[in-house]
Amino acid sequence: MAKFFNTTGPCRVKDHYMLDPLHRLGDVRLLIDDKQFFVIYAPRQTGKTTALESLASALTAEGKYTALKFSCEMGQAFAGNIKGAEDAVIEAILTNSEIYLPPNLQCPRPKRGGKTGTKLKALLTAWAQVSPRPLVLFFDEIDALVDASLESVLRQLRDGFSNRPHAFPQSIVLCGLRDVRDYKVLSGGEPRLGTASPFNIKSDSLRLANFTAAEMEALYSQHTATTGQPFEPEATAKAWDLTEGQPWLVNALANQVVRKMGIPTSQTITSLDIEKAAQEIILARQTHLDSLVDKLAKPRVQRMVAPVLAGIMTGGDLTYSDDVSYVRDLGLIGSKDPVRIAKPIYREVIVRVLASRASGTIDLERKSFVTASGLLDVNTIVQEFAVWWKRNAAFMLRGNYYSEAAAQLVFMAWLQRVVNGGGIIDREYGVGRGRIDVLVRWPGPHSKTTRDWQREAFELKVWRDGRPDPLKDGLLQLERYLDGSNLKQGTLVIFDRRKEALPSATRTEISHTQTPKGYAVMLLRA
Repeated sequence: MAKFFNTTGPCRVKDHYMLDPLHRLGDVRLLIDDKQFFVIYAPRQTGKTTALESLASALTAEGKYTALKFSCEMGQAFAGNIKGAEDAVIEAILTNSEIYLPPNLQCPRPKRGGKTGTKLKALLTAWAQVSPRPLVLFFDEIDALVDASLESVLRQLRDGFSNRPHAFPQSIVLCGLRDVRDYKVLSGGEPRLGTASPFNIKSDSLRLANFTAAEMEALYSQHTATTGQPFEPEATAKAWDLTEGQPWLVNALANQVVRKMGIPTSQTITSLDIEKAAQEIILARQTHLDSLVDKLAKPRVQRMVAPVLAGIMTGGDLTYSDDVSYVRDLGLIGSKDPVRIAKPIYREVIVRVLASRASGTIDLERKSFVTASGLLDVNTIVQEFAVWWKRNAAFMLRGNYYSEAAAQLVFMAWLQRVVNGGGIIDREYGVGRGRIDVLVRWPGPHSKTTRDWQREAFELKVWRDGRPDPLKDGLLQLERYLDGSNLKQGTLVIFDRRKEALPSATRTEISHTQTPKGYAVMLLRA
């Protein structure tokens, strides 16, 4: 069977296009040689399991260590039940040991009985004492355990730490979505780690990085070498812009293009192909994206994502913010300041999900917003939105749990229904500047490439309590956005969310003005 881009489960060399997983782990072997307990963490589907399986296999094959990777996921069904979770972890160790290790290296099965809360330590102690090599264990999906179950496992690991390597594993690696600080939160404790904490067992935390641009190109070139089908340079550049190297997204885009879109291998993959693939992935809401969406209702996520979407993220040193660390560990926001949604594809998915309530109430026909010449009619789009907003604003804003960005989300839902798969919407959140930039790209009737598409720019602002009218700032910001997009006209939308503002049915109006440089602006106050 021909190789393909994998989007489900660990990668296998004989089946999938893949990069060397050991290269991504950096100097992890030094920590193992130094007899350290440490953490490897990264968001879902970034290649953790593939890397851990490869490392465990390599360490055992080299003959220096007995290394085993196993999953704690089965223990999730026993939340708060120490015995059930402990037994599940022990069974995972025993089963994987028998599958992946030769008989002389396998973990000996314990006798029945044993005191709950001590059995894991006893098992690892007994194994280490009879093993001809030092043990290295990878606890994958460690954060599947919660509450007392997690605390019990970590206390036992800490208790055996001083006995390594002769009577306990030389090195233990906790692998999951989050750094060790959040394991304490999962078990019901405070996020700060004290010196007496059972969670203070790690010497280091290693975050598995995304692919670099060069690594992504190397991965895609494997398909070219196998099939002869090239990616044009603009296509790989677009794939990088959309994914920023997130491994699942990198593979999903390529898989969508080469297997699901029916593009012949004799045909070069273009940047438009990549953009179409991204839209199809977004609409399909595949498991990876759904797992991120599930987190949006969590208070810790909402506290970070809502102000980012609204462009009002507070400044200051966020180094020690547990909410920032948590949301970054999930992969929803980037690793650098200022805080931003991590990937363009994630931005699109988040907006679509949060705006879905509005989308369900918008009943319109796209053809009514397209002129006889096949271009989008921006004047009609804004005018019809103003009419709809007067009737529906109060309902749409009531009880919205992302209230900071509710109005902007509704407007973007309107644009999405207008475009409805015929074009592409690009969004950028002006973090700390209280704005959202939106660029609608529409394939005109005479467009030969995406460079020829119709482009329409929108700037979204909110007038909040205690703040001056944002018109002046909005015009300057729109002007800069137009300059960067090589456009001479745009639309500024200002939502008045002040408590003393008149009702939407009364205050919503459209006028025309211009930026300081004289660019034409349609102004909607809503």
